[in-house]
Amino acid sequence: AKKRCKPRAQRCAGALISSNNTMGEILDREREEKVQAEPQFRWSHDEEPHRRRKQEILSHHPKIKQFMGIDPTTKYKVAFWVAFQLLSLHLLQGAPWYTWLFCCYTLSGSINHMMTLAMHELSHNLGAKGVVPNRFLAILANLPMGIPAAASFKRYHMEHHKFQGEDVVDVDIPTDFEGWFFTSTPRKILWCLLQPLFYSLRPLAVNPKQPTRWEFINILCIVVFDAAIVYFWGIRELLYLVVGTLFGMGLHPVAGHFIAEHYVMNDGQETYSYYGPLNWLTFNVGYHNEHHDFANISGKHLPDVRKVAPEYYDAIPHYHSWVKVIWDYIVDDNISPYSRVKRVTMENKEIEALKARGGLVK
Repeated sequence: AKKRCKPRAQRCAGALISSNNTMGEILDREREEKVQAEPQFRWSHDEEPHRRRKQEILSHHPKIKQFMGIDPTTKYKVAFWVAFQLLSLHLLQGAPWYTWLFCCYTLSGSINHMMTLAMHELSHNLGAKGVVPNRFLAILANLPMGIPAAASFKRYHMEHHKFQGEDVVDVDIPTDFEGWFFTSTPRKILWCLLQPLFYSLRPLAVNPKQPTRWEFINILCIVVFDAAIVYFWGIRELLYLVVGTLFGMGLHPVAGHFIAEHYVMNDGQETYSYYGPLNWLTFNVGYHNEHHDFANISGKHLPDVRKVAPEYYDAIPHYHSWVKVIWDYIVDDNISPYSRVKRVTMENKEIEALKARGGLVK
């Protein structure tokens, strides 16, 4: 019996090797086709770098584990700034248009962008214990923005982390059209102004998902909140919130993190940190290498990660000004929406299976 089993085992092993070789050939072919279709992007044949970095950093600095977990102060910060936005609506009633516009860009723009980054923090379940409380806290942060975003953002952002740079899956990467069209300085200024449009429409074009109950809950909450704003204050006050959101995500100092995080300014590096004062307004999202290395550590403790393991962060290129990042992006002809790393580590059938499941998160 043993003699009869051995050839069978050998045949099974041979079939497995043959299957793996076939899968590798398919992936190589699909990768080549995608690279040839969009050669202007920075294509990488390696896996996303942060999984390896995390393991290496923890092996040298295991004390970083003590920083993992939620920040219980996040919910109070969100509640305070939502209340502040409502107070602003009351105080700005009857204000002249130029005062309204100035406050809309500076106050509403900055605060609502801060709330998008609260949503980012909460998408990682770092504001409270349990998934559901974080979901509702994210919707609370979403309210003053006037546009539903929290539920869908979580679904796409989880894939951005797990599949960073993966073609089709990571919708944080601009489309081929954006890279082709927004090349000159005037067009890149327009691209910055239209960032809110691209961030909302790009996922629908590249990797659409069927809405889930959380999207419908999110939409219902925003509609009720917007209706209450119009009822108690008026349409002008609702515009203060919505236009503030568009300002804050467009050509705005805080929006510099959109470019700073992953646009390749130095060959061989695809994630960059920012160590400047605007981190105070953004839940330390500027500590972006730290965040991608340890997505289960809240923004409050990301500076601690850098302090414990400075050799992994201070020695690589980083920024101190988001305004300068925006300026360099606009005026430097070598930087464009194509300045992003893309990779192909999944076969098309794997991507389709992921889509059929509704993505990583529903």
